[in-house]
Amino acid sequence: MPDKIVKPDEEWRKQLTPDQYQVTRGKGTEPAFTGKYWNHHEDGTYSCVCCANPLFQSDTKFESGSGWPSFSAPVEPDSVATETDTTYGMRRVEVVCNKCGAHLGHVFEDGPKPTGLRYCMNSAALNFEKK
Repeated sequence: MPDKIVKPDEEWRKQLTPDQYQVTRGKGTEPAFTGKYWNHHEDGTYSCVCCANPLFQSDTKFESGSGWPSFSAPVEPDSVATETDTTYGMRRVEVVCNKCGAHLGHVFEDGPKPTGLRYCMNSAALNFEKK
């Protein structure tokens, strides 16, 4: 993984829309079935909206029924990192961009084979580049 990106909060606020900032830097969640990529089916690569780090390929995207874009695996194992999230009285595994620390969503162990994982991401945390 290339060098980590660290910016002051005011720079992130200038770079991102209010929704992108709230999700990626404020660890927010967009409402289900509202993000631009939850029902998106083009071939290409999803990257971090903050730093352009490639995160997920469209061939790992699947319909989870959750209302958020869901993927079975990241582009590379070190594209993302995980952290324990105990907010809202739950114990979940948060997924962050391994390059800039942006909150992307959560990962669950109810995905398809072969990984069995469901990376449930926020559209506001992603950009998409068509193949």
